[in-house]
Amino acid sequence: MSVNYYAFFGLDARFELDLQALENSYRKIQSAHHPDRFVTATASDRLQSMQMATQANEAYLTLKKPATRAKYLLELQGIQAISETNTAMPIDFLMQQMEWREQLEDAKKEKNIEALEALIRTLKTESNRLEADFFDQYDLKKDYTSATNTARKLIFIDKLSSDIRTAVESLD
Repeated sequence: MSVNYYAFFGLDARFELDLQALENSYRKIQSAHHPDRFVTATASDRLQSMQMATQANEAYLTLKKPATRAKYLLELQGIQAISETNTAMPIDFLMQQMEWREQLEDAKKEKNIEALEALIRTLKTESNRLEADFFDQYDLKKDYTSATNTARKLIFIDKLSSDIRTAVESLD
């Protein structure tokens, strides 16, 4: 990891994040390094400007979404939430994953947008609960083991939600 995204935006490395402060800092950096400002600059300055704008985009997208923010915070602690050697999940969550995946497949087969939207709402509720848990575990208790387990669940829900949105778009 080259640059700490939180330091890049002048923010504290916490899960609980002032999204408006993130947005403001991002816009300020993007404005200062916009390619239009460097049209007559040297090739080196143009390249540096492009690199800063690209890094700002990557950092912003990582911190904006709770699942990727949680994963990133754990990486700052040297923890890979998702890795080949670290995939353990509680059996009840694995069963829940299978149930949600089945609901997604059934709704896609039936071209049932209402069922897909209901599943999205269910996942949003679960995601909100997990975000609160992660905040408690990471920011307050510094319980990185529990936070890692919660982050894995958030990442799964984020991926499944993306799959559902794709399914809805394909049916529209």
